[in-house]
Amino acid sequence: MSSSTQPDSDERCVLLVAHTGRKEARQVAVEAVELFTHYGIAVRALADEHAELVGSSVASVRPVSAGPRAADGCELVVVLGGDGTILRGAELARATGTPILGVNLGHIGFLAEAERDALSYTVDHVVSRDYLVEERMTVDVTVRHDGNVLATGWALNEVSVEKASRERMLDLVAEIDGRALSRWGCDGVVMATPTGSTAYAFSAGGPVVWPEMEALLMVPISAHALFARPLVVAPSSELAVTIQPRTAGAVLWCDGRRAVDLPPGARVEVHRGHRPVRLARLHEAPFTDRLVAKFALPVEGWRGRASP
Repeated sequence: MSSSTQPDSDERCVLLVAHTGRKEARQVAVEAVELFTHYGIAVRALADEHAELVGSSVASVRPVSAGPRAADGCELVVVLGGDGTILRGAELARATGTPILGVNLGHIGFLAEAERDALSYTVDHVVSRDYLVEERMTVDVTVRHDGNVLATGWALNEVSVEKASRERMLDLVAEIDGRALSRWGCDGVVMATPTGSTAYAFSAGGPVVWPEMEALLMVPISAHALFARPLVVAPSSELAVTIQPRTAGAVLWCDGRRAVDLPPGARVEVHRGHRPVRLARLHEAPFTDRLVAKFALPVEGWRGRASP
């Protein structure tokens, strides 16, 4: 974890990303603009989202095009929404290394640092630069077919290979560090980071991995095989799956947002990402506390460590 950073420019600026398809998100976005501009912090918004915002203070917001340089020169990318919106913010922030600060407007919001009713508290911390920044491991993915690179991508949570239709299973061979592991008839396989261990991998039966631990996960989905357990391997390992030649209808998803159709015989290679995603934290609460709060885990009866 590192301390907060800011651009060299004297002007402080944040990029605001919101799920403007929801009325609540538009209202919170306008409120956030008013708070930031009151404290002299300039606000940018994506052009299509800017058009959805209505309010006297919105006129001062600079619209920018979505793309890898949208957050260039910004101190933070402030995201208003659930984990899906935060993942969209990560796509905008990763290229420039801009930290992401999420305000949860969704259901669980595992990646978010603050809740909607704490917006003023959140802005106060930004104004005083009272936040820390931690780096989260990502994964890079390469798709090969007949010796050619078909596609490349990256993910913060996970890369998944899934069947496109429910009627037929996928037939694939899983591989770790260049050695075949097992052949699975399955609905798919999830290859995740520790950050993604509480997302799709968790739903598929994978373990929860603390985010400060660096590792890669491979979790088969509904595999018909004797050995089909979730695996946790070193961050330096390479995970791969090869779609068998007669298996059609496979699709690759990166963070559930970017898809690539996989032809029969395609090979998907996943390894540690060359560039992390940076998350802003307002406090250093233990991950255990976050896990308990987000999943509403029952802890009644816990008395803590006994005093000496």
